[in-house]
Amino acid sequence: MNTLKQEALKAIAQLPDATDIDTIMYDLYVIDKVRKGRESVEKGETISAADLKREIESW
Repeated sequence: MNTLKQEALKAIAQLPDATDIDTIMYDLYVIDKVRKGRESVEKGETISAADLKREIESW
């Protein structure tokens, strides 16, 4: 797996030259959330789809 810095640099490099800072920040935010999600899955910190559905319905 690439380091966070490598992923960030790759994502930024793929953006058009005229990209604004908001787009760059959003892409980095998404990368961070995906990495954290993958880490949670690897640690077994997940809930079942049925539990998630019940949680959403209880709101």
